[in-house]
Parts: sequence; structure tokens; C-alpha cells
Amino acid sequence: MQTSTSNSIRPRPSGFTVLALINAVALIVTLTFWTLVSFKRFIPFPGGLSSPPERANAAVTYGFMIGDLLYSVPLLFLAAIGIWRLRAWGWTAGQMANILWIYSVTVILFRDAQTSFSPGGLLFAPFALVALWATPYLWRKRGLFGISVD
Repeated sequence: MQTSTSNSIRPRPSGFTVLALINAVALIVTLTFWTLVSFKRFIPFPGGLSSPPERANAAVTYGFMIGDLLYSVPLLFLAAIGIWRLRAWGWTAGQMANILWIYSVTVILFRDAQTSFSPGGLLFAPFALVALWATPYLWRKRGLFGISVD
């Protein structure tokens, strides 16, 4: 597989193809998950709960939903396209999405370890594992995106 840039044709390493596809899958999974949470009301709105711990837990979940829709979804979209096309902006979006995966899944798994494991924690943990590999991989390969390695 090859991708073209304005100056030359460069081969796309298979690792980039895999990352672009994983970001596209993560985008679809994230949107599907939050659509189900929102429309099926799997988690009640915080204001409808009487217990402060239940309100706090629901608020954290809805906070993750808002953060995912505002930040993760656009970054996953840009990463999928930009990594596929070997663009510097795709590399940047990919690294930003990776850090969001690592951070958010760490928080979710720590929270879940104190109570019970949530479907979201189990569903999204594999993406965090990919991000742990992808972050240094993309860093080492940044020169292929036209990012200076000096």
C-alpha cells in the first residue's frame, strides 16, 4: 500500500495501517457505546439519584461521555485519516488520542477496581493497551510523517 504526498510517494508501514484501522474501530465503538448509554438510559442522570456516591459515579460517567464526544471522537477521526495518509496532523491526533486512552482507562479501571468492573472499562481497556504500544511506536516513526527527528 502506498500513500502520496505533495512531493513524493512513500510506502505506508503496516503498523500505520493497523493503527489507522484501530483508530477507526475505536471511533465507531466509542460513538456506539455513548449512543447506547444516552438513549437506552443505562446510567441514570446524576440529578435523579438521591445518594451522593451514586450521583458522583453517574456524574463521572457522563463527564467521560462529554469528554469523549468533545475530544476523543474528533481526535480518533483525525488520527484514522491522518495516520493512513502519513500526515503530521494525523500523527499529532494519534498521539493525543493515545494519551487520552491511557489516562481515561487508568482512571476507569482504578475506579472499577474499588467497586465492580464496568462494561465501559472492559470494552475500552484493549484500546489503552494498543495506545501503550502505539505511543512509543509513533514517536520512533515520526520522521515518516515529516516531523523533524533532530
